[in-house]
Amino acid sequence: MPELRIFKAIYSRIFRAAHIRTRSVHTRLVRVTMARPIPIATIPREYLSFSIDISVLAGGYWWEGSMGVKQGLGTLRVPPIDLDHKKLDRLVQALGPAYLRVGGSEADKIHYFEAPDDEPDAIVLTQAIWDKLHAFLQRNQLKLVFTFKYGLFERSLHGRWQGSEIQKLLDYSKQKNYQIAVCELGNELNAYWAFHGIRSQPGGKNLAQDYATFARLVKRYFPSCKIMGPGSAYWPKLGESLTPLSNLTKKFLAYLPFELDIVSWHYYPFQSTRSPVRTRTATLRAILSPRSYLDFAKYTEKLNFWRYLHQPQAQLWTGETGSAQCGGQPELSDRFVSCFWWAEQLGQGAVSGHKVMIRQSLIGGDYGLINRLTLKPRPDYWMSWLWVRLMGDQVYAVSSNQSRVKVYCHQHPDNVNFKTLMLINLGNFSADINLDGLGQIQQRYVLSAKNIEAKKVMINGQKAKFNKGKVELTDFPVLSKTPILPPFSINFWLIT
Repeated sequence: MPELRIFKAIYSRIFRAAHIRTRSVHTRLVRVTMARPIPIATIPREYLSFSIDISVLAGGYWWEGSMGVKQGLGTLRVPPIDLDHKKLDRLVQALGPAYLRVGGSEADKIHYFEAPDDEPDAIVLTQAIWDKLHAFLQRNQLKLVFTFKYGLFERSLHGRWQGSEIQKLLDYSKQKNYQIAVCELGNELNAYWAFHGIRSQPGGKNLAQDYATFARLVKRYFPSCKIMGPGSAYWPKLGESLTPLSNLTKKFLAYLPFELDIVSWHYYPFQSTRSPVRTRTATLRAILSPRSYLDFAKYTEKLNFWRYLHQPQAQLWTGETGSAQCGGQPELSDRFVSCFWWAEQLGQGAVSGHKVMIRQSLIGGDYGLINRLTLKPRPDYWMSWLWVRLMGDQVYAVSSNQSRVKVYCHQHPDNVNFKTLMLINLGNFSADINLDGLGQIQQRYVLSAKNIEAKKVMINGQKAKFNKGKVELTDFPVLSKTPILPPFSINFWLIT
């Protein structure tokens, strides 16, 4: 309704004026404590990983410029991405090592190598595109996570998947000696009804049978390939269930007749205004609210319970995540404010037992770490770059007594004498931090911007950028060791 949109626009402006631009709050004293001095979890070096959507890779329907959504897709078709860019290689290498997932909504519509005669406009993963993808992976030390086509759109076929269509891709990959580190069958199968119609929706028991067939087929070609699933989509506030349909993951795990390697799920804490279903719209206020991040912990706890009950040997991965469903929110997902949810979810994911967090997307959409059209890194890219440089594999339990100051602690990735505290200040106030015996600050790095909606970010007060294709932490000014968090900032402190 036009009146509602006008009201929301006016409210948003009032919120910005009252809470962001003009509000002045005295420095707050915040205490940070560590529950115990031993790690509670470990993560691999590839914990922070990312995706290229199959629509971007092969030239399907995508989000840039789309004002709406059609069957879960953008309304504009894009050409296949050119992966042969030295600048793109440099940007990716600065975030590695990592997994690269190739999946997305059109993974279940795509054709391998050639289009059917009756679908002249079909999206096709050609041999040339597949070859260039693997060259890109090899150049940049990436491990492939690939979503194979499920493609059963009639209920009567569920439980009888044969995999004949994917065999040509497996045969060719084996012939070329290509590697697939992780694979999954179908994209967000709990939401198949929304993309492909109500009769296409598989149940957990039938899907478990199809997954068993899928695993046997893939293992014949790639014995060391890990099997991941079911990759259900979870909605803020609603979880996996969307009336009138029931949860898929619980039944899938219960009926699975083999040992799964990875239990995966997809989660976006917000929805863009393109999305036809919005349980938490991406707004400035929502992104900066601590309450917006409670659902991630709640759903993780439920998934871990089901995993321990049915597949205790499996790892837990977030197989797809981004700031806002349906391509991200224009003028928010590509701005500094987006760094706050990303930092919070990275920290919370590691603490809660996730082994890998796959960001949608590396490139493409308003939520892309890299602008697809210009190849310029966005604010979330720099947040990711700092995480990779400063947050290591050993994870510690820490907390603060201020709801708007989130804190996480890891061993430094390169120096065993240092721990790194990541402190996220979601408030428009400075925070004076009492480390409560945690140690002494040796170095500080501050990710900030001129304003919360800025396109550019600064590290230690200097614009974050590459210089002749390179960037190092030593490129940025050295800060004092004063334990103060600036308003609306993400901070990394090296302590001993």
